[in-house]
Formats: sequence, structure tokens, C-alpha cells
Amino acid sequence: MPDSRREYGLVLAVGAAGAVLILLALRQVWAHAVFTPPHPIPAQDYAVTGQSLIPLASALAVAALACLAAVIATRGLARRAIGVLLAALGGYTAVTVTAAVTAAAVLATAQDANPVTGPGSGAGSTTSGATSGASAGVLVAGAPGHAVMTGLAWHAVAAAGAVAIVAAGLATVWRGPDWPVMSARFERPDRQAAAPAADKTDSATIWESLSRDVDPTEEVSRDTDRVAQTNSADSAAGSGSGDLDAVDFGSAGDPGRP
Repeated sequence: MPDSRREYGLVLAVGAAGAVLILLALRQVWAHAVFTPPHPIPAQDYAVTGQSLIPLASALAVAALACLAAVIATRGLARRAIGVLLAALGGYTAVTVTAAVTAAAVLATAQDANPVTGPGSGAGSTTSGATSGASAGVLVAGAPGHAVMTGLAWHAVAAAGAVAIVAAGLATVWRGPDWPVMSARFERPDRQAAAPAADKTDSATIWESLSRDVDPTEEVSRDTDRVAQTNSADSAAGSGSGDLDAVDFGSAGDPGRP
């Protein structure tokens, strides 16, 4: 059981770390859009983040974190299904973050994020490299531009995070049903009442009893004694009712008694 718990925690940590890596990488600058307006306006340099280029990737990372929370709350086949979904999210994220970012996409993102003014106004113009965000100035309309890709390393970081999510999902599919489950105190009362005493001999419940400093064998013995007492009481009640019926029948059926 301790090995299973360590494996469980390790897989959850790997999946969460992968999602955090993706979110961190998307916040970094992946490219620069450089526009060259007519003289004497200086060149305009706009930094474009990965989040601006592929916003879907961050949504997938957040969904992966939600799946990891669902892994904790589920068990059995439901946990396997969550693992399949987690692996699928990681694979789709990997495809998304490794797709080639085109210069046209960078320029379009910079243009969409910045207001446009007419040529010659000079409003909001900046020197090359002066801007630090995608919406730091006013873009001169009609200015030619080109893209400079600078986020190759962050592409790799995001891809590594996606691979970690895939690994966590596959591990959940393979080993998930053997991992510990949530304590019974977090379950619905009707489900707790429906659980038979015999189920308390499984490894997960024994581990829960030990974590609460309760001897699982004594707990099972108490349940067994309680069931035996209940059965004995029911049998005694049934026997007493049967004897009473027999006496009444004899009294009524005796032709010699008034």
C-alpha cells in the first residue's frame, strides 16, 4: 500500500507540473512583430506571447488540472475513464503547442491587439525593441512588417508539459484502480450505509482504519458481533411469535375446553 500511495502521488504531481509548465510557457514572449512605418516614424516592435498565439492551449491545461482533481474523487472504471480523457487532453495540447507559428499569425495577432492610426500621425510610435507587450502602442496603418520568432525554447517547455500530462493519463488508465480512494467520510451517507461489513476487509479500508489509529480486525469483529446479535434477536422474535400462534391454535381447536 505505501508503494501504491507514492505512485499515486507521483503521477498526480507529474500531471500537475505538466499543466503548470504549459501555463508558464504560454505567458512568455514567443515572437516579435516588427513594423516599419514611413519616415520619420521609427520602427515599431510588438512582443507577442504564446497565450496570444494559441489561447486554446491554456484552456486545455486548465482542463487537465480539472481531470487530475477528478482522479482523486473517483475510483475503478470511472478513474480509468478520467485517465483516458487526461491522456487525450495532453495529446491535443502537444499537437497545439508544437504546431508551427507562422509570421502571418504573429503579425495578425499584433495588429488585432493594437489600435491602428493613419500614416504620418506618429501617435504611439516606438523605437525598435522598446515595447514589451502586444498592446504597448498605436500601430501605423499600412506599415509593412515582419515577424521574428524567439520562443522556440518555450515551445519545447510547453511540449514537455503536454507529454507529462499524457504520461499521467496513461498511468491512471493502467494503475488507477489500484490506487487509494477518498476516505469514506467524504462519501454520501446512503453509500456508506449500503456498504456491507465484509467490504471492510479490503486493503483500502484497512489502510484508512490504520490511518485513524483503529485496529481493522477489531472493527470487523464489532460489526460481525452486531450482525450476529441482530440475527439472534430476529430469530428469537420469530420463535416467540410462532409459539404464541401454536398456543392460540391449540386453545381454539380443543373441543373439550369451553
